[in-house]
Amino acid sequence: MPRVLVLCTLLFSLTLLACGRDVSPTPAVTPPIGPTFTPSTGLETVEPVEPTATLAPPTVEEAEEPTAVPTDEPAPTPIPTETPRAVTAVTTIQLEQIASGYTRPTFITHAFDDRLFVVEERGLVTIIQDGERVSTPFLDIQDRVNNQANEQGLFSIVFHPNYPQTSYFFVNYTRADGSSVISRMSVSDDPNRGDPATELVMLVIGQPYNNHNGGQMHFGPDGYLYIGMGDGGAGGDPLNHGQDATTMLGAMLRIDVNSNSERGYAIPPDNPYLHIDERPNEIWGIGLRNPWRFSFDRLTGDLYVADVGQSAWEEIHLIPAGTPGGINFGWNIMEGRQCYRGSDCDQTGLDIPIWDYDHSNGCSITGGYVYRGQAYPDLWGNYFFSDYCSGNIWALVPQDEGEPIVNLVLQSGLGPASFGEDAAGEVYISDHRGGGIYRLTP
Repeated sequence: MPRVLVLCTLLFSLTLLACGRDVSPTPAVTPPIGPTFTPSTGLETVEPVEPTATLAPPTVEEAEEPTAVPTDEPAPTPIPTETPRAVTAVTTIQLEQIASGYTRPTFITHAFDDRLFVVEERGLVTIIQDGERVSTPFLDIQDRVNNQANEQGLFSIVFHPNYPQTSYFFVNYTRADGSSVISRMSVSDDPNRGDPATELVMLVIGQPYNNHNGGQMHFGPDGYLYIGMGDGGAGGDPLNHGQDATTMLGAMLRIDVNSNSERGYAIPPDNPYLHIDERPNEIWGIGLRNPWRFSFDRLTGDLYVADVGQSAWEEIHLIPAGTPGGINFGWNIMEGRQCYRGSDCDQTGLDIPIWDYDHSNGCSITGGYVYRGQAYPDLWGNYFFSDYCSGNIWALVPQDEGEPIVNLVLQSGLGPASFGEDAAGEVYISDHRGGGIYRLTP
């Protein structure tokens, strides 16, 4: 989650609570699916606390199929199927508002049907269905969510890849003592109501400060649940969590939720730190500052990680599908593609971002999605991301060689907290400041 400027004093360091390790005997291969926060300037003093369903591009025949009823809307341009990537980035987009009146919305997702689920930082998840907001929340856990200290609250929800055959969904939130909680819950007999009483707390990760809690979860193309964790807060990673593989802070975690263990998950057998003393087996990669939003390209399986920077640079990492664990994203040796301290640093073994931008363009990156929807072929293959401070929205298309093509496509004037996808691959964005939900259109 983006950084925050608050005036307080430093009290405690990290408490890390975790259970014993179960190892998943074989990888679970399933299809991919698919903060309380104000931005900070990087000059932070903070108050410590105690311890997708795969969607293939439409074929030319599908795109050109005539409609039975005449329509005033233009016929879509056929989407090429030779390559999953666009040739170049789009140059402009628009935002279509589809809902309003939310209180600090932090995430948008789907449950493999026509519903949109909107997460509010205070501890609510509500449904948009048939263009209308369902009056009764899908989930209300305000009684267990702490959203009083800036970058804290309910951050994300994700549904099991086999939902609704499997009734589970997963939430990531901050509890009363400031710790990050990853929980599993079940839907009730009413498909529009989750049941908080079914909560199984799978992970509790102590937070030494009240910012950089991360908050994103996604199922990868390997069927495992990925969880992004920030470095624990303050400015500059004073506790050096980014390069410390003995803590879950500053790390990308990866777990197998198809487990009958009491805690609800097992360790994938190819996690890089399995059976290494003092290193949490859940870790898949280290070196992250605050990966507030990351996503998998639902067609290619590539992983895009937008990591919030310190005082100068915001960055995007592109991890090709099939890359083994053990990645070091570079923080706090690097900030973006620059050495964090001084002009010279050892970059051996570090994953260098595919793109970064300085703070003349914003101050807190909000990662998004590669567009794989059917409605707007012009957007196909573009990765959209934004900045919370400036409201700028960009489109990025990687190239086989050299720099990606990146275009500023809209100065939105919003405070974008998150992007999201629906089941069909259409892309949305939430305005944290204004409470609106918008759909991206050409």
